[in-house]
Amino acid sequence: MPAGGPCWYRKAAEQDVARAQTNLGVMYYFGKSVPVNNVKAYMWWSLTMAQGKESATKNLNIVKEDMNSAYISKAQALASEMLEKIND
Repeated sequence: MPAGGPCWYRKAAEQDVARAQTNLGVMYYFGKSVPVNNVKAYMWWSLTMAQGKESATKNLNIVKEDMNSAYISKAQALASEMLEKIND
């Protein structure tokens, strides 16, 4: 698990820190200190990708393999909501 735990990463991720967003995606994908949740992993990696981080594209392609279109749509909607929150 990345040092700092999910609480600190969430605070940084909500301030648009790409590394924190990436780490939260990893934590949710592998279930490190949080329950496995591919929707949340996809959401955080989408936000990282929006910042131009190339590793996020690879991560998104991996997590997509375990998701159906409804879950992907849900994750995209959550990412849009979070991006709005970040930009306010």
